[in-house]
Amino acid sequence: MTRLRTFVIAAALAAFAAGAAADTAVDPAVGAADGKFLQAATHGDGAALASQLDADLQWTDPAGRTMNRQAVTTKVPTVGVTTNDRVWYGYGPIAVAEANDGKLHALRIWVKRPAGWKLLVYQEVRSLDAPATATPGTGTTCENPCGAVPYTPKNATERAVMQAYSELEAAATGHKEDAWKMRAADEIALVSSNSDRTFDKPTRAAAIGKATLGGVAPTKLLTAKLFDFNDVVVMTSQHETDKGQRLHITRVWVNRDPSTGSLGAGGRWQETLSYQTAVR
Repeated sequence: MTRLRTFVIAAALAAFAAGAAADTAVDPAVGAADGKFLQAATHGDGAALASQLDADLQWTDPAGRTMNRQAVTTKVPTVGVTTNDRVWYGYGPIAVAEANDGKLHALRIWVKRPAGWKLLVYQEVRSLDAPATATPGTGTTCENPCGAVPYTPKNATERAVMQAYSELEAAATGHKEDAWKMRAADEIALVSSNSDRTFDKPTRAAAIGKATLGGVAPTKLLTAKLFDFNDVVVMTSQHETDKGQRLHITRVWVNRDPSTGSLGAGGRWQETLSYQTAVR
């Protein structure tokens, strides 16, 4: 799959929907909702913003402070990335927008509700200005998250996602490039406060194979919340590195048929993105 730079949102979304696999087609209505969100947020208009936000909204600023819907509408946080140059992915009831402004990166995850598209996750990550001198991770062992994790799945979907998560992290820790590729979607984006660069699938796989992780390594899971949309799961979680640093991480998992690229039963759970914001 290729990434699209959406300079003209309506035309780009139409072209993307026509040329992409079924599960990556993006509803043009979400592009309109995203534009309204940016306008309300940049003007600090909490009343206008309220209609765009999901009841379960999680908003994380570059310092790692996470706020709920009430806090955001009471005092609208600063939006650091306002460009219309966005990358879009659609996964049925979930649409993902990614935008960049130099070292600052923004993730917006939209969910389709009966009342229309609502913003479920907003997260900003500021990359390092220079390459990391160390890679904070789990330490000498990776029992958590490579094995048991402190989360009890509520259903079969959550069990499958948590298993996929553990396998992906174990592959990264063990420098097993091929095993990692099995659990990473082709469009995966990895963005972290602990790295000076962002990773796509080829660059991340190469780093894992060479054991040069570029500042990003698996970290101990503390808590997690999973939003289950059948073949799509949005996972937000809190982590701690071996050096005591806290991280807020958002991931999107899709159950995708490897042969067709479409969502559905019998597929393989893969991670499509990982945005990691250090809690300062």
